[in-house]
Amino acid sequence: MGSTRAAAGKPAKPESHLAMVRRARRINRELAEVYPYAHPELDFRNPFELLVATVLSAQTTDLRVNQTTPALFAAYPTPEDMAAAVPERLEEIIRPTGFFRAKARSLIGLSAALRDDFDGEVPGRLADLVKLPGVGRKTANVVLGNAFGVPGITVDTHFGRLVRRWKWTEQEDPEKVEAEVAAIFPKSEWTMLSHRVVFHGRRICHSRKPACGACPIASLCPAYGEGETDPDKARKLLKYEMGGYPGQRLSPPPDYPGSPAPPLGAG
Repeated sequence: MGSTRAAAGKPAKPESHLAMVRRARRINRELAEVYPYAHPELDFRNPFELLVATVLSAQTTDLRVNQTTPALFAAYPTPEDMAAAVPERLEEIIRPTGFFRAKARSLIGLSAALRDDFDGEVPGRLADLVKLPGVGRKTANVVLGNAFGVPGITVDTHFGRLVRRWKWTEQEDPEKVEAEVAAIFPKSEWTMLSHRVVFHGRRICHSRKPACGACPIASLCPAYGEGETDPDKARKLLKYEMGGYPGQRLSPPPDYPGSPAPPLGAG
């Protein structure tokens, strides 16, 4: 496997745009082999549940959301139910996800909008979704890609961190990141690319201490060496199924190789 890193004592030549695109597409192919089971890590059974779960996922983990939503959807299974929720009761249910007052306002607001403007159905267009309270472009792309099969790139903190480490973009603004990365890949790859990159960021290429020595795409990474390069030490940094631990979903897809996460309060 070729390397993007310069040989000792030799400065690296600037990478051309074409070379970067080829390297980026190779990374995507390699990640597809490492994570053939990549999937959205929020539990959901319909577009409304995915929309609500994605709004709740801001500033918390998908695991905490998944542990919270069973009680939430038992109490408010439809937009009509959630729109009529007593705010204090809704806040108490979603309290474990943090920022529960603001999130409760968003959930009641978006549910009322779905009830009043969309006949109680989640719309399948970006322009409609981003008009809903608490729904930005990232949330809209999650819903479109995973509930409606509309390709989209989801730029969360993991995605932005990794694509900058890989020199696919230098942008910090999520919309600019989305646009530049979208130009590298065919539209048909956008949704699965997002899952693979996020999976890699959560399991191996962590924010504070990447597990470089256990990374399957190390030779393609310009940022190799920012984290732990010793293979044995790096393996101890692996998370979720890569490290032999439960995943984030209580109800993972059938092909997920790890074990389900425990319910809230278990263990």
